[in-house]
Amino acid sequence: MTIQPLIPPRNEGPGMREFDFDVAIIGAGTAGMSAYREASRHTDRIALIDGGPLGTTCARVGCMPSKLLIAAAEAAHAGQRSGLFGIHHGPATIDGKAIMHRVRSERDRFVGFVKETVHGFERAELIRENARFENDFTLRLDSGRAITSRTTIIATGSSPVIPSNLRGAGDRLIVNDDVFEWTDLPNSVAVVGTGVIGLELGQALHRLGVRVRLFGRGRRAGPLTDPAVAAYAAQSFASEIPITWGANISASREDDEVVLRWSEGKTGNRLERFDYVISAAGRSPNLRWLGLENTSIAPFDTPVPPYDPLSGRTSASNIFIAGDANAYLPLLHEAADEGRLAGENAARYPHDFRRLRRTPLAIVFSDPQIALVGASYADLASDPARAFAVGEVSFEDQGRARVMGVNRGLLRVYGERGTGRLLGAEMIAPAAEHLAHLLSLAIEADLTIEEILQTPFYHPVIEEGVRTALRDLAAALETGTSPALHCLECADVE
Repeated sequence: MTIQPLIPPRNEGPGMREFDFDVAIIGAGTAGMSAYREASRHTDRIALIDGGPLGTTCARVGCMPSKLLIAAAEAAHAGQRSGLFGIHHGPATIDGKAIMHRVRSERDRFVGFVKETVHGFERAELIRENARFENDFTLRLDSGRAITSRTTIIATGSSPVIPSNLRGAGDRLIVNDDVFEWTDLPNSVAVVGTGVIGLELGQALHRLGVRVRLFGRGRRAGPLTDPAVAAYAAQSFASEIPITWGANISASREDDEVVLRWSEGKTGNRLERFDYVISAAGRSPNLRWLGLENTSIAPFDTPVPPYDPLSGRTSASNIFIAGDANAYLPLLHEAADEGRLAGENAARYPHDFRRLRRTPLAIVFSDPQIALVGASYADLASDPARAFAVGEVSFEDQGRARVMGVNRGLLRVYGERGTGRLLGAEMIAPAAEHLAHLLSLAIEADLTIEEILQTPFYHPVIEEGVRTALRDLAAALETGTSPALHCLECADVE
């Protein structure tokens, strides 16, 4: 993308209008807060504009409340697994009201911390209204007030997508935001979408005794792109939770229930009733109401305007975009990084800085957990100039995993031919959140497979599975072949 700097109105001279602010930030979520912190190092003329509820998506309806629900599900499920070790308990009693009380109270505590932080921003004018562009330098607020700014950062986040075929469910059609307002657990839910949100919520509710059916497009579970890992994940979740793949669903409301109808292969037409249907069909950037058509941002037919991910600049050089609003990597740590980048460039405009991004890292807190690190399989396979090999390990026979009774999973690692550098990994595995961080550190340090294998691996730990996969990858890099889709080495020690 070619970005040509605009010539902003001058701030001095007789009859020349001064800007009200150096930087205007639309959105006080993770990206907006991060942008403020960085911009405030260079100027105290900052407008932080947000007409919605404060507290960030993560704290209010995302990372934190979902993990609270998952923690309760893990506690319930742990008792069900104890028979494997010869330990038998009576039937677990699940108190839905107590579970949701803890979810809401802890959620409110996290949100409270964020609100305190925003209200403590001493160098910003906090404007609790929505804003719309009138031109590159002017924003019109809900109250009718117009403000001008030398630069503007769009950090408006995203909202859940609700497919039209589900709208027949009426007020029993909800999104993940609504789940965390429940005061008790329902008897049954349908979850439409098997991405991150659908998998996490669907499995957690299932383990808490709610009757759940998942509906997914294709056979894709989570963000996985490696065909072998994706197939393993689809089979793993389908063995625990009823999942319908690729069905055309219609929803209707009958009394206090949602009726879903669909066709399913040879079984013909199906019908099932639920208390609620949760739309987990993805999220869409909050951009439509911003009036971008009134700016010099070039017309675009993509969900977000063209921008430079290494600087945050759009084609209107004084307008930046960060966080979920750009739909690039909708994760909290990425939003924080992008906010810092946009905040620096907006405050120091017209000077422009392009910063390298950190190694990509994405985790799904399902069981087994899912993680992607560095370059994905799809990224590498779609680049004909990138020669790579694959190594893998199955956790079904991995020593520590079997000891703990969590021996489900598949890890695949990717290495560059010629250099032997570790490029990326995809996995469904026990403790994937920790394995992913280990691998991300190695990729960030630009280590080769052999260099990683020279580092210590204790015995017996789950991480030894990483060593097995790396040994397999080293062999593939030497021979020029990729492994078969099974465990080539199950021993944990020499």
